[in-house]
Amino acid sequence: MMRWLAVIPLVVLAALALLFVGWSLRHDPTYKPDAAVGQPAPERVLPVLVGSVAGPSNVDVKTVAMGQPVIVNMFASWCAPCRVEHPKLMALKARGVRIIGVAYKDEPEATAKMLEDLGNPFDMVLVDHEGRAGLDLGISGVPESFAVDRTGRIVAKSSGPLTNDADVERLVAALK
Repeated sequence: MMRWLAVIPLVVLAALALLFVGWSLRHDPTYKPDAAVGQPAPERVLPVLVGSVAGPSNVDVKTVAMGQPVIVNMFASWCAPCRVEHPKLMALKARGVRIIGVAYKDEPEATAKMLEDLGNPFDMVLVDHEGRAGLDLGISGVPESFAVDRTGRIVAKSSGPLTNDADVERLVAALK
């Protein structure tokens, strides 16, 4: 009887290994969930960055997008990929695309310093110090960008830095 008890952990380990192998064969590592697409932009109220201070005025993402399409870009000063995508955001601004930045889990002073150093592509910067708007949008990390139509509905999403023109154009096309 004691022999069988010694074999049980090995059998359980083998079964778990088979389950893992089966899952990994069906798992698509390039899959990026777009659950927010088709949903209204979150109504979470966030402070507006004024200089290097959050507030005193507050606004929600949905209200900012009402009446005019906008790209909402989740970014942070501590995020290296956010700095990589920054030239694409500056190019979008030069084309007249309206971009709202949401500083995700960042200090307002650090956000202001980054925008001073690299240039500010945003029409407005909201401060999501605790990451609540990020949770509402279902982001997996920064940077992530959302195309929001004039009714305040999310019509497209891009996960990761906007580094290739195809991703940028897909977001811009979704705004029309």
